[in-house]
Amino acid sequence: MPIVAVDDTDSRERGMCTTYVATRIAERMADDGGRIRRRLLVRLNPAVKHKTRGNAAVALHVSGVDAERAETVAVEAVAEFAAAADPRTSPGVVVADRDVGGDPFDPTGAPIPDEIAAFARRALRERLSVAEAVELAEEHGFRHAAVDSAGGADGENGSEAVAGRGRIGALAAVGAPAAFDDWTFERVSYRELDRCGTPREVGAESVFAAAEVGYPTVWDTVDRETGATVCVPNAPGPILHGIRGDDPAACRAVAADIESEPVDRAATFLTNQGTDAHLAPGRIGDLRDGAGYRVAGVVASAPETKQGGHVHVDVASGDGADEASRGGPAADADALRAVAFAPTGRFRDRVRALRPGDRVTLCGEHEVREDAAGPESTLKLEKFAVRDLVRTAPAVPTCPDCGRSMSSAGRGQGYRCRDCGTSAPGKVAEPIERDLDAGWYEVPPSARRHVAKPLVRGGFDAPTHPER
Repeated sequence: MPIVAVDDTDSRERGMCTTYVATRIAERMADDGGRIRRRLLVRLNPAVKHKTRGNAAVALHVSGVDAERAETVAVEAVAEFAAAADPRTSPGVVVADRDVGGDPFDPTGAPIPDEIAAFARRALRERLSVAEAVELAEEHGFRHAAVDSAGGADGENGSEAVAGRGRIGALAAVGAPAAFDDWTFERVSYRELDRCGTPREVGAESVFAAAEVGYPTVWDTVDRETGATVCVPNAPGPILHGIRGDDPAACRAVAADIESEPVDRAATFLTNQGTDAHLAPGRIGDLRDGAGYRVAGVVASAPETKQGGHVHVDVASGDGADEASRGGPAADADALRAVAFAPTGRFRDRVRALRPGDRVTLCGEHEVREDAAGPESTLKLEKFAVRDLVRTAPAVPTCPDCGRSMSSAGRGQGYRCRDCGTSAPGKVAEPIERDLDAGWYEVPPSARRHVAKPLVRGGFDAPTHPER
C-alpha cells in the first residue's frame, strides 16, 4: 500500500491549496481502482520563511495501486493544479511503498523507518534541506519527484538534482504516523475552481450557530469576541471552509450545517493540527532561532506596550531568577523578550497583567533579532501559564497610633512617624489585587496557529482559561 505525499503546491498570491491538489490526486487514484484508506494533513514548522500561511503537507495512504502508477498519477495532478508558475512555489512528490496498516495510532501498525519518523519530527522544529530529504528518500527506496508547471519531473531516484523543495514536507508527511501520537481532524469543503479569487458566500449566522452546537468537540470555528468566522479563509484558494475538531463525524455535521455557495467537493483529513507538535521543552538562554519551545522563567520587567500595539515583557531564567522574583534586576540571568503581537487582540491584556516576580511557562516561536545593541532573543507568544503570582508589594509602613504613613528615618535606618515617634525597621508587604489567576492563557481563535493546541482540548498541567 503506497503512501503518496505532496507539498509546496500553493502560492501566497495565486492561491491553490495542497489539500485540494491531494484531493484531486485521490480522485484519480480511485478512477484507477485504488482506495484511499487515510488522508493525512501534516503541519510543519510555522517559522519557515518561505511557507504559505499554514505550511502543510499531505499524505494519502492508498491501496489497490502500485507505487509506480501512484507516482505517475500524483505528478500529473500536481503539474495540472499546483501554482507552479509562482517562482516561490516548488512542488515535490514522495511515494513510499510501505504498508502502514489500518491504525496510525498503533505504532506496531506503522512500519516506517526510524530515520523517516525522526525527519518528520524535525520538520516541525527545524529548517531542513532538499538535499537531506532526497538522500533519505533514496536511502529507503522511496520514489520522489520535483514537478514543474509543464508536467516535467526532476529528481527521480539516482538524480543529483535538489529542485522541488516540496519533497521536504512530503517526506515528513510520509513519516508522520510514526512521529506523532496526538491527532485531530479537519473537514475541508472546496468551492468551484472558477469562483477562486472572488468573495466567498458563507452565511456567518449559520457558521456561529453550527459552531455553538459543535463546541467543544469542534473548535476554532469562530471567534466569538471579534465576530470572525475563523473557519473561512481569506486567501484566494479553493477552500470554502475548514472545520477542525476531535471527532470526524462532529466536524462533518458542523460543515453540513453551514449555509454557503455550492460545495464542489469535500474531504476529511487526519491531522496534527491543534496538538502543539511544534513545541519542544527548552531553557531560556539555550534556544535555537526558528523553532518552537515551552520554557519556564520569572517575569523580570513590567510589560510595555510598544508602537503598533505589541506588548513586550522580559523573562529571566538562571542565576538572576531569584533576584527578579523579588522585583530586582535580573542582569545575571539569561534573558528572553516575550512578545504578544497586536493581532493576538485581548490576549495582550493577559500579558499586560503580569508583574515582575511572577513565575510563568511560555510557549511560542523563538527568533533571534539583530539590532544596534546586538542579538535579541524573542519568543512570539502563543500561550502561557501562570505558575505563581506575586501577591504583595513593598509599601511604606503606616503608624499604628495615628494611621499616617511613616517617613524615612535616613538611609538604612527604617521609618519613623514624625508625630508619634513610632518606628518600623523597613517597608512592609502589602497585599495587591491581581487581574490574573493561576493557569493557562491563550491567543484567541482568530490569532491561533494551525498547529497550536487550543486549551479546550484539555490535557494541560494547570487550570485553563480557554478563548472561544
